[in-house]
Amino acid sequence: MENKPVLAVIGGSGLYNFPALKNTQSLEIETPFGMPSSPIITGDLSGRKVAFLARHGIGHVYLPSEVNYRANIYALKSLGVNRIVSISACGSLREDYSPGHIVIPSQLVDLTHKRERSFFGNGIVAHIGSADPYCEKLSNMAYTALLDSGATIHKGGTYITIEGPRFSTKAESNLYREWGMSIIGMTACPEAMLAREAEICYTTMAHVTDYDVWHVSEEPVTVEMVVRVLQKNTQIAQESIQRMVEMLPEENDCNICPHLLNNAIMTQPDKISPQVRKKLDILINKYI
Repeated sequence: MENKPVLAVIGGSGLYNFPALKNTQSLEIETPFGMPSSPIITGDLSGRKVAFLARHGIGHVYLPSEVNYRANIYALKSLGVNRIVSISACGSLREDYSPGHIVIPSQLVDLTHKRERSFFGNGIVAHIGSADPYCEKLSNMAYTALLDSGATIHKGGTYITIEGPRFSTKAESNLYREWGMSIIGMTACPEAMLAREAEICYTTMAHVTDYDVWHVSEEPVTVEMVVRVLQKNTQIAQESIQRMVEMLPEENDCNICPHLLNNAIMTQPDKISPQVRKKLDILINKYI
């Protein structure tokens, strides 16, 4: 696909309100899974095309459980996106991951239970490998892009995704700490896994906004805490995204994520209906 975005960013709508982004367009993209959370904004950043999607909708109108994750990832895939950076707020479950810090996690635990987790089903079966849910190559690049930000950056750790929309109880928060979890949020799953099914490299810049509710000498997490840190870190996120865009090779040189569906589809090709083939064509056409 010509002039496809070299990078897509999923986060808050404030992320693409910065002067360096030129020639912006707003795209309404209908998918077989419904409409994405928001129009996709494309534009030129450092002379290269990028795409932005507001995960919770313009004005933050969708609960984490209400986000149409499948439509979001499918719409980006239809634009030719093969790399995604997620910008998200998180709570810290570790003393050394302090509010204001940024984490590039390496592992995920999914405790959500109300969300559509896969593009597959209804006549086609696939089992995607998820041992390492984040793209190591893209994560390394995100980490490098953040090093000059002035913020404290941590690479590694496990992000546990809860259903929400409520914050944790102290008992839950302490349980997650006993499990060895590093940060906690509400949006990484199924977004990261759907990106894998779409064979898109995916990483997260998780902005620590609070200590959840476990820390006895800190106030429990509030919306005001989350918003305050995210607003403060918006410029850091924008500048780091711009540095990433400048660093990225034109063609995706990852040799893992673009081939994740290879040998993952179990259904015999002659058993897949024309309707399902059409619906999932941009995901399965090179294998079926």
